[in-house]
Amino acid sequence: MRPLYLVFLTSLACHATLIDRIAVITGKQVIKLSDIECNLRAVSFLNRQPVDLSAKARHAAADRLVDQQIIRDEIAARGFARATDEEANDLQKQIAAERFGGSQTQLRAELQRYGLTEQQLHQQLLWQLTVLQFINERFRPAALVTDEEVAAYYRQQGDQIRKESPANFSLEAVSPKIRKILEAQRTDQEFESWLEQARKQMRIEYREAAFQ
Repeated sequence: MRPLYLVFLTSLACHATLIDRIAVITGKQVIKLSDIECNLRAVSFLNRQPVDLSAKARHAAADRLVDQQIIRDEIAARGFARATDEEANDLQKQIAAERFGGSQTQLRAELQRYGLTEQQLHQQLLWQLTVLQFINERFRPAALVTDEEVAAYYRQQGDQIRKESPANFSLEAVSPKIRKILEAQRTDQEFESWLEQARKQMRIEYREAAFQ
């Protein structure tokens, strides 16, 4: 399962390019090489990894951007709520606190090293929060977990549960945590299944020459 935190990032042009090419056509929308490059830079920044602009990495980013377009269309069609600028600002402050001791100067310097601006990061985080909110609203209500499933997980993962909760690892004590784990897994499964079906119904045309 791909981590949601890393996958769903908006497509913003990070660098001006002399020649921009259409890489993918999704329905009536296009994904350009500049969109793909920006996605790769943003994912690399959030993962604290070197930027990889290889053909394989560009293909993976293109797939992510196709998924994003499907989600964007669904949000618009069904009127799902979007995250607020305030929520994105809070997440940006959290990143600055965890990685740079709260220093905005160091944050900006690191963004510049990755070829990103603060505004581009803000838009990335705004989209990421919007996607998480969409998934919770759209799929979590159907992710019902029974007491029997909780008990089965408890039996199967007993050793690990004892390590994580040595003070009190009774079924009654850890049931809420187990239920949340199973609900999250089921929500992701429902989401991935929906996304797979939506992909099959959308016209997606990859321009392979753009990835060479």
